[in-house]
Amino acid sequence: MRFNPFGPVGGARPDGDDDDALELTGGMPPPRAEYQSADGDDYAPDLPVVQRASRWRWVTRGLAAAIVLFVFAVGWLAVTAPLSKSLQPPTPPSITLLADDGTPIARRGAILEAPVDAAKLPKNVTNAFLAIEDRRFRSHWGIDPRGIARAFFHNVTSKGRDQGGSTITQQLAKNAFLDSDRTAARKIREVMIAFWLEAWLSKDQILSRYLSNVYFGDNVYGLRAAARHYFGRTPENLSIAQAAMLAGLVKAPSKLAPTVNLQGARDRAKLVVAAMVDAKLLDKADAADVRPARIVPDRRRTLPNGTYFADWVLPEARDHAGEIATETTVQTTLDRRLQKAAERATKRAGLRDAQIALVAMRPDGRVVAMVGGKSYVDSPFNRATQAQRQPGSAFKLFVYLAALRNGMTPDSVIDDEPITIAKWSPKNSDGRYLGPISLRQAFARSSNVAAARITQQVGVAKVIQAARDLGVSTPIPNEATIALGTSSMSLLELTAAYASVAAERYPVRPRGLEAEPERGVLATLTDRTRALSGDLHDQMLDLLSASAETGTGRAAALSVPTYGKTGTTQDNRDALFIGFANGLVCGVWVGNDDNTPNAGLSGGGIPARVWRDFMQSALGVGAAVAPEPEPEIVDPDTANGVEETLENFLDPANIPTVEGEIPGVGRVRLRNGELNFEPNRSNDPERGPDRRRRDRFDDRAPPPRDPEDVP
Repeated sequence: MRFNPFGPVGGARPDGDDDDALELTGGMPPPRAEYQSADGDDYAPDLPVVQRASRWRWVTRGLAAAIVLFVFAVGWLAVTAPLSKSLQPPTPPSITLLADDGTPIARRGAILEAPVDAAKLPKNVTNAFLAIEDRRFRSHWGIDPRGIARAFFHNVTSKGRDQGGSTITQQLAKNAFLDSDRTAARKIREVMIAFWLEAWLSKDQILSRYLSNVYFGDNVYGLRAAARHYFGRTPENLSIAQAAMLAGLVKAPSKLAPTVNLQGARDRAKLVVAAMVDAKLLDKADAADVRPARIVPDRRRTLPNGTYFADWVLPEARDHAGEIATETTVQTTLDRRLQKAAERATKRAGLRDAQIALVAMRPDGRVVAMVGGKSYVDSPFNRATQAQRQPGSAFKLFVYLAALRNGMTPDSVIDDEPITIAKWSPKNSDGRYLGPISLRQAFARSSNVAAARITQQVGVAKVIQAARDLGVSTPIPNEATIALGTSSMSLLELTAAYASVAAERYPVRPRGLEAEPERGVLATLTDRTRALSGDLHDQMLDLLSASAETGTGRAAALSVPTYGKTGTTQDNRDALFIGFANGLVCGVWVGNDDNTPNAGLSGGGIPARVWRDFMQSALGVGAAVAPEPEPEIVDPDTANGVEETLENFLDPANIPTVEGEIPGVGRVRLRNGELNFEPNRSNDPERGPDRRRRDRFDDRAPPPRDPEDVP
């Protein structure tokens, strides 16, 4: 029986006397000499054998781990960085806004074109990029050790600008798959992706994707878009000078863009040509013939990146387009003809320091023209949509709507007399009070005390409710002073309120897209439009017509029925005219950005005339003509021949010459039937200080001096 080393402590003797064995060894196995078989031969116990690990086994394990990691990395790249991503631009593509007739009016975002095929491009075009960016592109496997060593040596020994050692493949990997973080982890991923691209794509495919995505400044991405943008031609037709300039832009596109730094772009192009010669990609003779490239942009495709209307409508356009994966177009409501008419009218306003804004819309809310200031280049702040200014007496639209809802009519009588409401005593701007007058008269002459009295009678809450019904959403204080337009709002919001009267429905929501916005179930139930009843609508037109045709806004009167209201705030800080005619609603505002006073400015002056100027061009109508007096009719049967006597009497030859001076008025001269009157200039109020103050706004003619409203 063999000794069992895994038995009880001390093992067991062949004779089975375990106790004796334990006593002899003190609980430990006996020495080797005592391991004997039954016939007396020595034997060794069955102990485990320890073997030294083979060096090749570690090599095998390392290779297996590397294979697993490589498979994992390839799988990770396949999921997170598909090859198709190398064809996508590094920034969201552009969104092009179209006018209502489909004409492009503005573009926002990256300017892109179709990808290029490097194999089909002229050799001088591709060689220009290879010479300056990656000379050993055709021979390396994604990274260039020589280029890295050269860049490292230059950066250590030179105090100038650092050089990079990235290959074109690495640049494609960085632009298409990675962010711009300067970390070691990003660089490692860049190298891995570069190897991966080299394994799956040919050299021409890599170069094609690089040239199709690289940035060339001016928000232009890709060689085709850059060639069109800077030279108005396709990449297949680029000259050596043009190709060299584009290749040189890649280093610092924003700084070297020829539209902002033509000399810098030309200097860089010279370096590219020299690099092509040094790399034996261009003959010296051909290089000597290269002349500096001239910028010839494709003006047919040039669109502004920003306008007042484009800035306002862009968020709505992006929501309508959803996630933009490619370049997209969105049709807007802008009418190019009306937009040009609005720009002409505002430029002819004769303004000097003051600013101006104009917005025009259809009664259904489609905005067709917008001017947010005198110059978008100088100030892109949109005063038609972003500025919150007091509307002055243009707010009286809501006061009188509340009065009509409360049972009054345009013929109802209101006292045009001073009034005090809780220590507030409004006054008429001209200091005149006519006593009992109709609502029509009060609205036409923009009586402040009448508006305050109406607000007191119907209640402030009903005036606020009228404003809310017509779409005003800005805060309105719960006090009687709102009758004179002391609460602030935008010109767009106020114009939309007047559009509700023109549309006979309220509220009107201004919009800039041709397509109707999608509305949820809750919005459909809670924000429905309501009809403006026939009698109420006719009464509002009665009031607005009186104001625009015979009242403070008569300077805006057209040859067609005109409806509108003036507004002037305290110290003439803001002046407005809002109105509509023939299916077009328009609002005009004039004032200073710093809210300082404008002596002589009123809503019946410049705003009314700008409004009329625009509407005449937009509608193709003329200004209102004063009615001619009807001729006196004489019955010949009852005249008894008096008509002959009158005819002889009115013969100019029988009229003597009369000439004289009327004290305080002027000089009168009647000769041959013609009456000539020369007023006394010294007593003409239009030639005094007020005239000079008004001339600072309009050098052509002074605005009519109306009893306009000032709180």
